[in-house]
Amino acid sequence: MGMTLSFAQLVMDNEFARMIKHVVKGIPVNDETLAVDVIREIGPFKDFLSHDSTLQHMREVQSQPRLIDRTMREDWEKSGRTDMTQRAEEQARHILETHKPEPLPDRVLATLRSIVEEAEEQLGISKKKQKVRPLRSKKTRDAASP
Repeated sequence: MGMTLSFAQLVMDNEFARMIKHVVKGIPVNDETLAVDVIREIGPFKDFLSHDSTLQHMREVQSQPRLIDRTMREDWEKSGRTDMTQRAEEQARHILETHKPEPLPDRVLATLRSIVEEAEEQLGISKKKQKVRPLRSKKTRDAASP
């Protein structure tokens, strides 16, 4: 049975993990987040939703997903009606085309190489035991052909 991989699914899983991490972090409860001063300023039974602090704290507490579209339906329709999978595919394509990873330090590369070599040896596929011919370029192969 073969294995399959969806880059879009990886991007969506990353989104879900980010949202879960945000929730697990918890909600800070203090005078500022409880808006004690705002309550005193506005007074009971008044409009707190339009106050700047409400929007500020809502953005801090609510996760800010990049793939889940929380816009009004009319705005979503005007922006192309893309679903989460389509947006994830687009983001995955962008990452694959533009991401330039930092090279690993030599020490890390050496450790990884030793882990792979040890595993190959344990599995009986060690390249140390086999004589491996060096790769030749097409130009060199063509020149060597009769």
